[in-house]
Formats: sequence, structure tokens, C-alpha cells
Amino acid sequence: MSKPDGTSEGPSEDAVDAVDADQVSIEADEISEESAAAPVEEGDVTADDAEGPRMRARRERMERREAQRRAIALEQARREAKAAAKGKYVDQGKGAGRGKVQGLQTLLLVVLLALIAVGLGAILYFTPLMSVRQTVVTGTGVVTQEDVLGALNIPKGTRLLQIDTAAAADRVASIRRVASARVQCEYPSTLRVTIVERVPVAAWTGGDGTHLIDRDGVDFGTEPPPPGIPALDVVAPGPQDPTTKAALQVLTSLAPDLARQVAKIAAPSVSSITLTLDDGRTIVWGTTERTAEKAEKLGALLTQPGRNYDVSSPDLPTVK
Repeated sequence: MSKPDGTSEGPSEDAVDAVDADQVSIEADEISEESAAAPVEEGDVTADDAEGPRMRARRERMERREAQRRAIALEQARREAKAAAKGKYVDQGKGAGRGKVQGLQTLLLVVLLALIAVGLGAILYFTPLMSVRQTVVTGTGVVTQEDVLGALNIPKGTRLLQIDTAAAADRVASIRRVASARVQCEYPSTLRVTIVERVPVAAWTGGDGTHLIDRDGVDFGTEPPPPGIPALDVVAPGPQDPTTKAALQVLTSLAPDLARQVAKIAAPSVSSITLTLDDGRTIVWGTTERTAEKAEKLGALLTQPGRNYDVSSPDLPTVK
């Protein structure tokens, strides 16, 4: 049969199967005839002499069927091998198609999850579901909670996701007595503020009163100093002033029991630091070099009687 495009079309699969079946039948008959035509030598007792015509016919039918089964099995094996060779490429194409379908399903799942996440974020951002219902302030001492809340400036009902915690912490840290501040959102409805207050280690007296100075040289308050705070005698106190930093380095290196005895620390320059104790004794410290070693030598030196203790050279401390 010819196709419309002019090419000839081979025999159909049904026709091929019919031809194969005829071939199998012919092969089975040939196998049976060969079995029947086998020569018998003279003097032998043949099966025909022993079994009779009916039994012989039955045996021949069984032999033909067995030969036909063998032929069919061979033909089936041949067809399966041929089909396997053709179907391998078809299976590969189906596998590639399944991979594309699975990839599309994964992409759709990712898009769906992203849409759900965006929708949930929008709900939490624009609705009062997660908003400030309470504000917890910790670390206060001299600074009051009212001062912190005023600087924080975040009213109740504000959406937690809309709060800039870094900017809020900066506002709280602008309070003079606050050394550092941290603002945290604790879901679903709490805002936590943690502060660290500045602690005075020295006091500087100026024209407008007494100023409290912390260990970093920051002037954070103008008020009478607490008991046990020594006077700082420098020209221009401040966190960037070299003499202020040198004097505070010496003061904070002392043992606590000795630091409480200091009434005044003077630093006209970074190389001529002196301390005055409550009982009037003076200590010549010199520079900030070998500060830890000087502090250790001074503890033993103060056990000796005298009015003037010099540890500017820790290798040769003196008492006068």
C-alpha cells in the first residue's frame, strides 16, 4: 500500500503476526514429521509394535504440541527483544516528560509558598495582630522609666514589624546618663528596652558647677558627686582629652579599697600625674607606662610611714 506522500507502507503488525503463526505451525509439523520418519534398525522392537495405532496417534499429537510450544517460545523471545530495543527510546522520552512535569509542579509549589509568605507578612505588617501592648524597661537606676519611655517614643498599638529598633535604641541612648541601650521586639506584643547607666568615677568642678565624669571621660551630669568620688584636676576634661584619659586610666587601675581613699587626681600633663589621698598623703605617679606594675608596688609601699610616695620609677620606689 502506498501513503499519500508517495512512500510505501510496510505490512501491518497483524499481518506479521499471522505470518509468524503460520511459520510456527509449519516448523512444528516439520519437527513432528522428522520424529516420525526416524529410521528403525532391523531387530529392534519399535514403539509402534508395543503401543498400537491409538496410542501412537496420541503420542504424535503430544510431540507436535511440544514442538509448537518450543517454536512459539523462540518467536516470543525474538519479539520481546525487538520490542525492548524499540521501547528503550520511548521510555527515555517518557522519563524526560515526567521530569518536566515534576519540575513544573515544584515551581508552582515554590510560587504558592512565596505568595502565602507575602500574604502572611502583609497581614502582620498592616494589621494590629502583632502590635505593642506592653513595654518592659530594665537596667534603670537613676534614670527613670518615664525618661526612657519618653525618649523611646513608641506608643502602644504600633505594629512590631514597623519599629526600627536601632533608631529607637539611639533615641534612648541620647539620655545623658545612659551609656548604652538595646531595643528588642518580643512577639507577639512586647517591646523590651535594656539600658546601661553611666557610673561616675570622678568629678570635675567648672564655672557652672560640679560635673560627673564616667570611666570614658564623658560628662553626663551636673550635680553634687556621690561620696567617695575623687576630684579630677585637668584643664579641659573630655573623652578625647589626653590628660583626662591618662588620669582615668591610673584611677581605674587601682585596687577598689585604694581607689576609695583617693580624694583628688591631678594631671597637668600626661607625664606628671599625682594622686592625693583622704589623709593628705601624695603619690607621684608620673606617666601611664607600667601602670599595673606601679599599682602593685604602691600597695606595699603605702604600708610604710611617710607623706610622699613616688612610684614614677617602679624599679626604685621611694617614700619620704
